[in-house]
Amino acid sequence: MLSGPRSPILLHSRREMLALVLVALVVFCLLGRASAPAAAQTPEDRVRFAVIGDYGSGGQGEAAVAEMARAWEPDFILTTGDNNYPDGAASTIDAHVGQFYHDFIYPYHGRYGDGASTNRFFPTLGNHDWSTADAQPYLDYFMLPGNERYYDLAWGPVHLFALDSDYREPDGISATSVQAAWLRERLAASTQPWNLVYFHVPPYSSGLHGSTSELRWPFQEWGATAVLTGHDHTYERIVIGGFPYFVNGLGDDTWYVFKTPVKGSAVRYNRASGAMLVEADERTITFEFWSVVDGGTLVDRCTITRSG
Repeated sequence: MLSGPRSPILLHSRREMLALVLVALVVFCLLGRASAPAAAQTPEDRVRFAVIGDYGSGGQGEAAVAEMARAWEPDFILTTGDNNYPDGAASTIDAHVGQFYHDFIYPYHGRYGDGASTNRFFPTLGNHDWSTADAQPYLDYFMLPGNERYYDLAWGPVHLFALDSDYREPDGISATSVQAAWLRERLAASTQPWNLVYFHVPPYSSGLHGSTSELRWPFQEWGATAVLTGHDHTYERIVIGGFPYFVNGLGDDTWYVFKTPVKGSAVRYNRASGAMLVEADERTITFEFWSVVDGGTLVDRCTITRSG
């Protein structure tokens, strides 16, 4: 059985922790328990992938999440940042990433086994990854598209846009920054039915760190389908004007408390480590959050269907 958070700033009684869980239903989303999803090989017009966040400690929580996510046989893995605690150091990155995901990484030069033949691991920078000057160990360890701090790629029916939400990003993090202009242009050029933007610091969150208004870019207006983030060590689905924002930061074994729920908060969970599973085809995209309890317990499911 997984233990709860150890830090006194995060620790609540078991009764208080249970009281923090909100069970919610919205029109196109379901929440509840289910058996683990069957692994499947998907054709080119379908894709399934895992999303992990705030995971990079090398501890038991990360190991449990990795075991569950790998059992899904995802086409690839995304991260919502904080890949390498505590300081983003070169001396720890392989133990915190490659130990669990080496066979998704190309090129892989670590010590934990063979790498992938093509890259299937697409991280984003978190504040802990920036703790070493210029995030250099992260940039040296991964080979990513574009400038590697923010980039995009298409896979089947999904177009993915990885951003850098840290204040040290040279191209800025405001809606008028160079980075934002790049995103707006790339979203406008996308031909995929689903456009997912992912990064570390959440625009909206009911967790300990809370919301960051500077990152409330007009994602929906620019053509995004959803935004996935981390930073707060919780799971939360927030719906603003019909547009979903996900906080997915339970990739390790430290879980944060919730503060006053933000407007639009539909589902909140902080009882165990977990990860998201996303599956999409031309017609629908489904976002699920699974905890590691009992080898995999469904916490939230949200499906978006294209009209017409």
